[in-house]
Amino acid sequence: MSACALVACAPTEAPAYATAVGQEPLSIGPAAQDTLGGWLPDDTTLSPFDVSNPIVGWLDPALLKAVQDASRAAEAVGVEMRINSGWRTRGFQQRLFDDGVRTYGSVDAARKLVASPQTSNHVTGKAVDIAPVEADRWLIANGRKFGLCQIYANEIWHFELAAVDGRCPPLKPNATG
Repeated sequence: MSACALVACAPTEAPAYATAVGQEPLSIGPAAQDTLGGWLPDDTTLSPFDVSNPIVGWLDPALLKAVQDASRAAEAVGVEMRINSGWRTRGFQQRLFDDGVRTYGSVDAARKLVASPQTSNHVTGKAVDIAPVEADRWLIANGRKFGLCQIYANEIWHFELAAVDGRCPPLKPNATG
């Protein structure tokens, strides 16, 4: 059995992305799938039902169902739930972590705010970041009914399928636990 049969392999040729109408496509190289998989432009969010986008569609099926069910319930009371981050490649998570090290000055400081690819549940599709703040607040108050819990005290937007018997575990202070 080939390694590609066991894990998802990046394409041998990078996709070309058009940068604007009428411009030539921009090729971003063979690592594009790895270093950009899970990236969304600033101020861009996705519907929890936009499964054609890997950020949503490659979430763990149980997490995706819980988020979709919660979204329907939130919408019924006038709260729109959006996803601003979900599934990410290991390479993209490493890029975020490396950016954190540069921004915060050390690996230890970055670990408090950005999980490594080895510890991030985004890489396995078992974590989702929700927007806007009203949806975060609604999900903090109601998410346990769907199995969804805020995990980190310093990230009101980060949710995982973690409720047991309708109860969420205690908040971790940050990504280091």
